[in-house]
Amino acid sequence: MKQRTKILLLYLFCSLVWVVGSDLVLLAFDQEVMPLFQGMKGIVFVLVSSVFIYLLISKTEKLQELEEEKEKIDTLINSMVDFVNFKDGEGRWIQTNDYGLKLYQLENVDYRGKKDSELAAYSKASREPLLYCEHTDNLTWERGETTRTEEVFPMKDGTKKTFDTIKTPIYDENGKRKGLVVIGRDITERKKAEKQLAESELRYKALFDHNPELVYRIDLHGNIVDLNDKFMQVTGYKQEDALGKSILTYVQPDDHERLRWKLEQVKLTRKAHQCNQVRINHRYGDRVIVNCASVPIIIDNELVGITGYATNITKIIETEEKLRTTEKLAVVGELAAGIAHEIRNPLTSLRGFVQLFQDESKENNPLHRIMLDELERINTIASELLVLSRPQEVAFQRCNLRQVLGDVVQLMGTNSQLNGATLSLQAEEGLSLECDPNQLKQLFINVVKNAAESGASAIVVRAFPSGTQICVAVEDNGCGISADRIERLGEPFYSQKERGTGLGLTISHKIVEAHHGAIQYKSELGTGTTVFIALPKVQ
Repeated sequence: MKQRTKILLLYLFCSLVWVVGSDLVLLAFDQEVMPLFQGMKGIVFVLVSSVFIYLLISKTEKLQELEEEKEKIDTLINSMVDFVNFKDGEGRWIQTNDYGLKLYQLENVDYRGKKDSELAAYSKASREPLLYCEHTDNLTWERGETTRTEEVFPMKDGTKKTFDTIKTPIYDENGKRKGLVVIGRDITERKKAEKQLAESELRYKALFDHNPELVYRIDLHGNIVDLNDKFMQVTGYKQEDALGKSILTYVQPDDHERLRWKLEQVKLTRKAHQCNQVRINHRYGDRVIVNCASVPIIIDNELVGITGYATNITKIIETEEKLRTTEKLAVVGELAAGIAHEIRNPLTSLRGFVQLFQDESKENNPLHRIMLDELERINTIASELLVLSRPQEVAFQRCNLRQVLGDVVQLMGTNSQLNGATLSLQAEEGLSLECDPNQLKQLFINVVKNAAESGASAIVVRAFPSGTQICVAVEDNGCGISADRIERLGEPFYSQKERGTGLGLTISHKIVEAHHGAIQYKSELGTGTTVFIALPKVQ
């Protein structure tokens, strides 16, 4: 309005100057040419006035366009859900939208031309955010580039909102500060969602990483994506070495097809599936059996992977096998208790009659020898049954293991020679432990006898200390034992020998167990077998 008044006054002044000044100038001319100059003066006045009016109209149109654009900009920034603020080079507010006024609680304040620190006096609740905003404005000017910060604003209801604030400095051609554009977007809900997501991820990670079972994730091709720490405990391999490899790499080949089929069922049905008793390829050859549960990972109705849970049931399987063995031993014990004594009574009579027939016979009948051998074998079986049937009390005492082994070697030396094998002892002096010497003799006799009957040409018994234990190794170069047979050694009535009963190793295992020791077999077909027996020095 002031500018229009100035323009109007300027026009009037120029017009009066022209009219009065031109008249004074015309007085100096001849009266004959004066009408001509007066006509020209009028024409010039009209032309100048026309140009002035044209420029005035053009400027008015431009002002009107600017007003319209300003209205559009005001409408635009006021309709935005973001806080928008324009400041000059000194940080004074030029314009902001309604959302910004409401945010800073400055609805009834004339904010134009004031700095943030000045406006802080009008809003107690927004004092700290306004002062902080002025501080970040200065940082933006110092950096000379667009900056991005998160600012927290207190609301009237006592809650707080977080804004992602972007500040862009504007400079003129000389590099002088011209203005600052501030845009702030409410990211409170996003921050809450991110926090909830982070908490959810932490819960999932805790469930994944600290699960007492092996947990793994695989992609749709069966390659391992993630593992928890239990992987190394179950397989013996490091986690980082397994990432990217197929899950079947750590499963024994015989179980590949079964596990692969279960994983395909998970993909087809999008439901969890169980695969029981999967045998694992352990790094050090340990026996590991797991039950695998496979659960689909579905995101936005799309199958993206599979989560697997592997429960180590090795000890359960071993316990069940021991239970079955115990049940067999219980059955054997009951049978032995019921029939062993009954067998021996008629067996003694039969043996006496055969010996009598042999003495009375004038000719050497080979049938008598065969019958006596078979009767002796029946008697041996009955004796072994009696050993299994009644509990054996272990009388521990301090013994010299070298002496016990020396007696066994001396006793079994002849038997080994009859089978074409040499028997030798390699034991250090002073190897003593708490044991039942009679039971140990029975144990070593059974092991050496099996070695002699394996077709070996040399049998070596070695004894050596190992920490709190003493180890005895019986080595032979016989026919060896296959892996599937090793797993069944010690079961009652399991024997590959033509005249064997399988009770010898069963008794041997019971003796080792009664002495709180351990027995292991290492064998290779065609090369030989080594039986390791570890016994504690002190019971």
